[in-house]
Amino acid sequence: MLNASIVLYNPDWTEVELVVRTLLASPIVDRVYLVDNSEVTTETAFASERVVYRFLGQNKGYGAAHNVALRESIAQGAKYHLVVNSDIQFDPAILAELAAYMDTHPAVGHIMPKVVYPNGETQYLCKLLPTPLDLFGRRFLPKRWTQKRNERFELRASGYDKIMNVPYLSGCFMFLRTEALEQVGLFDERFFMYPEDIDLTRRIHRQYQTLFYPKVTVVHAHRAASYKSIRYLWIHIINLCRYFNKWGWWYDKERTQVNRETLHQFT
Repeated sequence: MLNASIVLYNPDWTEVELVVRTLLASPIVDRVYLVDNSEVTTETAFASERVVYRFLGQNKGYGAAHNVALRESIAQGAKYHLVVNSDIQFDPAILAELAAYMDTHPAVGHIMPKVVYPNGETQYLCKLLPTPLDLFGRRFLPKRWTQKRNERFELRASGYDKIMNVPYLSGCFMFLRTEALEQVGLFDERFFMYPEDIDLTRRIHRQYQTLFYPKVTVVHAHRAASYKSIRYLWIHIINLCRYFNKWGWWYDKERTQVNRETLHQFT
């Protein structure tokens, strides 16, 4: 059984309906949770008992909202749970393929397909565990100063054409084994948004494989809100600081070891 959750905030219901219809078109999807962080509900009715709407009445953050659905999935005994953004488009058949792969590879706790822009260009969403320079440098320093380091951080030398075990996978499409979540915990709710996917993938990676699976592809509009809004940029900075306060800024022994092991796959 696979459940899915989408977190909403003043949503574009046309966009939401598109991804919900895609999820419902898959016979392996049991329930689709819409967790609404908006202050005022604008719920659109779906003609399906498989769609569950949870209105929170306040913006509790991305991870905290998904945790509402994840807790229900665990309580129901769902084997897998898909955390997905509303700006994702895909063939519903890929869900069965991802589940089948997970069924035959019990060491995998989290899997992400290849992600592309609407024009077909690859999104480089497989990354090493970040240092402060990786995240703040690519945002604030000239590109010519950080390009080589950024290409290493995004594992571009891999070619993005093979299955690989990666410690940081994007939160836009997280196909998760609920057994792994029971062991390592859910999203850390100290992070309002942005680094919660780094943190969760990292914790799962300690005990399971966290795989990039390029045999199937999804399309992601990728709004990059923090590049367009000072408010979201500030939220991004604050939460990155919380991440490094948790794991270590310049000294992080685990990060060094994990990144070395990750890069060894391509040498």
